[in-house]
Amino acid sequence: MPSPPASAPPRLVLVGTGGTIAGRAADARDNVGYRVGELGVQELLSGVGGIDEAIRGQGLGIEAEQLAQLDSKDMDHACWLGLVQRLAHHLASPQVRGIVVTHGTDTLEETAWLLQRVLAPGKPVVLTAAMRPASSLQADGPQNLADALCVAACADAAGVLVVLAGQVLAAGEARKQHTRRLDAFDAGEAGALALVEEGRLRRLRDWPRGQALGAAVLPNDPARWPWVEIVTSHAGARAGAVDALVGAGLRGLVVAGTGNATVHEALLPALLRAERAGVAVRLVSRCAAGPVLAGPDHRWPVYASLSAAQARVELMLELIVQEMAGASGEAGPGA
Repeated sequence: MPSPPASAPPRLVLVGTGGTIAGRAADARDNVGYRVGELGVQELLSGVGGIDEAIRGQGLGIEAEQLAQLDSKDMDHACWLGLVQRLAHHLASPQVRGIVVTHGTDTLEETAWLLQRVLAPGKPVVLTAAMRPASSLQADGPQNLADALCVAACADAAGVLVVLAGQVLAAGEARKQHTRRLDAFDAGEAGALALVEEGRLRRLRDWPRGQALGAAVLPNDPARWPWVEIVTSHAGARAGAVDALVGAGLRGLVVAGTGNATVHEALLPALLRAERAGVAVRLVSRCAAGPVLAGPDHRWPVYASLSAAQARVELMLELIVQEMAGASGEAGPGA
């Protein structure tokens, strides 16, 4: 899709990927048996009363495009690659003030973390979603989308952000904590970065920063992305699961440990075998809140504050960067 001419007015970009926010059920009382991704992004935008006028009142246009119509539980690497490439394209345009991405809630936190690590944008990239379909009597999508556009229009906002239920969360801190509540997401002890109140943004903390790996870091063939899985340590854990994954060609393994990322003794020999076989092993806690305090009992590196799903993304990126460094003859991270 060609970029608008340099003389075009500043604008926001709205990218649709599907999700519950675009869902529709036959009965407005049905918040479970709906069809995901029924509405296109233009329909979502038209359902937010007055937002066009409010945005254009700031001298901004809105450009909308449909990238996918996925249930986010089925998010895959091909869609991630397409999303990264489209966002990088739009972020490179000086006319783009900010970007909003509509997404399902199920994998939102890992998509957000991938985008932050790869793009680390100096402009706002705002992910928003809904816990109720667009057809619901309790539809939360229109307000969430209006709030997300408000944040994307903010001249000093930056980084990958998650906007839901009036809260603005950092990509690395956002967690889905509830299966059904409208305020299903929070940032744990870190708290919100900002609040959206009647179309006004009240900032509480600094915007997330980071060094971008760059969109080019991701192999163009998603089949070449390294295979990384998650194993949970639990009562009665057995080594066979780890051995089977290693035998199938696993490249990286995130272990969601108990408490302060501790690992069941039955898993330890298998994890050592995995390491000897060249599998990268990383530890996180399966607890919903609280950082991991790394200590001498941790045999493998710890991701102190990431969820297991985000840690899988982080390890995958580590392995990609290592492969690139090896191919170029450079020392990889930690070498």
